[in-house]
Amino acid sequence: MNVLNLLFTKDGLIYQIARNKSILEEKSYFVNEESPKNFIAEKLDEVLIKQRFDEISVISALNHFTLMPEGFSEHEAGYDLIAFNAPVDKDNEELMLSLNKKFRIQFYYTFPKNFYKKIKELAVPVHFNFSGEKFLNSISHKNNKEIHINLYHNQCEFFALDNKKLILYNNLDVNSEVDFLYFVMFTLSKIGFGINETNFYAYGETTENETFISELQKFVKNLKIVYDNVPNKNFILN
Repeated sequence: MNVLNLLFTKDGLIYQIARNKSILEEKSYFVNEESPKNFIAEKLDEVLIKQRFDEISVISALNHFTLMPEGFSEHEAGYDLIAFNAPVDKDNEELMLSLNKKFRIQFYYTFPKNFYKKIKELAVPVHFNFSGEKFLNSISHKNNKEIHINLYHNQCEFFALDNKKLILYNNLDVNSEVDFLYFVMFTLSKIGFGINETNFYAYGETTENETFISELQKFVKNLKIVYDNVPNKNFILN
C-alpha cells in the first residue's frame, strides 16, 4: 500500500511517501522571499501527481484553531471561535474537527479550501488531523508539571500538563528562536509553573532550533530531547 503523508506548516509543506512501514521518499518545501505567490500550492500539485496513492494522511499545523471540551456540539460556531485567535476567511477555509479522547478535548481548525479540494479530488481515502491532536496523542506523561514542545521551521507548539491534566495548548508562528523562549517562559509565569519543578520535553526540529534549545537549557533544570527529526523520520508524520 502506497501512503502519502502531508504536513502543512506556517510557511511550508513536508511530504512522505511510505510503503508499509518504509519511507520511500521525503522532502520539505519552505517559502522564502524569492518564492512565487502560489509556491506551496504548486508544490502540492507536483506531489499529488507523483504516483497513484492508496491512502493520504494530512496533518495541519496551521495556526488557525481553537480548543474545546469533549461533547461541544455547536459546530457552526467553529469559525467564530477560531476568529478569537486568528483571522478567518470562511470563503477560503474549510472548517475541520479533530477529537482527542485521551484528554477529552476537541480541536476546531481551518484548512485552506484550495488544498482541501485538490486532495479530495484524487478520490482515495483521506484522513485529516490537526497537529496538536497528533502531538498530544503521541506523548507520554506522568504526574508532574510538564511542558511538551514540538519545534518546526519558524513555528512551535506546546502543551502544559499538570497531574495528567491539560492546562494549556498554544501554536506560535514566530521568526526568532528567542521569541520561542520568551513565549514559553511567559506562559510558565502565567500558569504558575515554577522553573525548577517543571519537566521540559522537546520534539521535532530540535537541531534546526539549536539556539532555542541551548538558551532554554540555561534557564531550566530538567530538559529532555525526546525526538529529533532526521531524514525519513518526522515526529508528527511518523
